[in-house]
Amino acid sequence: MMGTHRIGSAVLLAMALAPMPIAAEVDAARQAELLHLLRHDCGSCHGMTLAGGLGPPLLPEALAGKPPEMLTATVLYGRPQHAMPPWRGILNEAEAKWLVHRIVEGVSDAPH
Repeated sequence: MMGTHRIGSAVLLAMALAPMPIAAEVDAARQAELLHLLRHDCGSCHGMTLAGGLGPPLLPEALAGKPPEMLTATVLYGRPQHAMPPWRGILNEAEAKWLVHRIVEGVSDAPH
């Protein structure tokens, strides 16, 4: 078990330190789908208002100071040894970056 944790931590650290390419534009229809996913799928653990539940809060004040690259890596690769699943395969990097940006800025239900 310990080896898996170290590998997962190494992946997250590498993702956090590596420069991330500029995200491709996420179209308005996909933005709406991502907001739905955030409210319903992420909200099932992080709370429907994203104020926390099984998972920690996903509010701007809770995420202040956390590198966006690290948050994006968490979305894509999950958190080994925790309930956070990987979303890679459902989300691509550009979509994960868009979603993280929206969460950090404060989520409204209108696509931007």
